Amino acid sequence: MIAKIGKGSNMYGAILYNQQKVDKENGAVLLLNKIADTMDGRYSASYFNQCFEPYLSANIKTEKTVRHISLNPDPTDKVSDEQFAEMARVYMERMGYGNQPYIVFKHTDIDRSHIHIVSTCVGIDGKKIPDDYDHARSMAICRDLEQKYNLKQATEVEQKQNDKIFKPVNYQTGDIKSQIASVVRHLPKYYRFSTMGSYNALLSLFNITAEEVKGERNGQTVNGLVYVALDENGNKASNPFKASLFGKDAGVAQLQKHFEQSKEKMKTTPVRSVLKNTVGLAIHTTSNETDFKKQLTEQGINTVVRRNSEGRIYGMTFIDHESRIVWNGSSLDRNLSANVFNDWWNNGNKPELKIQDNPVSKANEIDNLPPTKDLFEFLSQEHSPNTDLGLFSLLSDAQGEDYEEEQFANRMKKKKKGRKL
Repeated sequence: MIAKIGKGSNMYGAILYNQQKVDKENGAVLLLNKIADTMDGRYSASYFNQCFEPYLSANIKTEKTVRHISLNPDPTDKVSDEQFAEMARVYMERMGYGNQPYIVFKHTDIDRSHIHIVSTCVGIDGKKIPDDYDHARSMAICRDLEQKYNLKQATEVEQKQNDKIFKPVNYQTGDIKSQIASVVRHLPKYYRFSTMGSYNALLSLFNITAEEVKGERNGQTVNGLVYVALDENGNKASNPFKASLFGKDAGVAQLQKHFEQSKEKMKTTPVRSVLKNTVGLAIHTTSNETDFKKQLTEQGINTVVRRNSEGRIYGMTFIDHESRIVWNGSSLDRNLSANVFNDWWNNGNKPELKIQDNPVSKANEIDNLPPTKDLFEFLSQEHSPNTDLGLFSLLSDAQGEDYEEEQFANRMKKKKKGRKL
């Protein structure tokens, strides 16, 4: 089971995101803690928001008052509503939120039935509930719940793989070749990425970029690859190093095989739906690019944005360090394409949730969806904003392309040709 802990300041947005699942009959309210029931058992986002108001009003100096947590069992696990409710109760108690108001929502709009918990970290006295080492504590609780309810666990091999730590290249300390080698020789063994663009987005977190080069040998065209160190602004800071210096896994031929293998795995992995929900929630609970990136970083997800010289966003990449998969936004979901974010961050047109005014009764029980045949593939790296993830720089000019990028480039070429005429 995987847990995602979101920290934000938009309580209404977090509630609305979940309540609309209920309104559309893709979810249900399973449990209320320290929240008064209504006379008719019917709820709305506005009602739930009012229930948190006394705590939020008492807030003394906490900036991120909202806690939005998702608990995601393996798709093959069969968990009843009663078990979900009890798991949420135990989880919140051990995380220190047992005396806080919280709502447990069940989502059933994807193959994996899972729950979302909305709460606040501000006590009724206005003080913040301590959340030190919350990711490590969360993972420990998940392991215990897996044993208690006989849920799927990450394999021992996967856990050992996550012990591998990659450090960003520091061009100022010298020995750049060795620093690059320590990353590119092993990165494909731990991460899945399906294009050169997504590979470069991942490399940019470690202050590296890869460039394809073409030449001729015995009259035949030969494709090669070179690696270059980057500075803190994403500019080249070293001479290029041939891929052959770092072994076959760093070369074009082996990477192409990795791309194809990753594509096949990414077609069916249920981790995709978890990431889509996490990114979707971040859109609706933040108001700008900085806050959006920060909220996802706190959940182990880096965002790499690609802009052209005029500032237009033409590529979005999401790097989930928990599942260790790199996704182009348009491949993850059409509603997470570069155009959507460009329209938001450059034109001020933020994607909006369609608000339904009519509350829906929680009495509508929703059965568990049948599990898929695909095993839940994720790597349970334990990290927090205070660990190595904090070293990752969110660079905005990683090279590469996906379908949307290619379309944008083609349109720009046509415009240039038109001007020449």
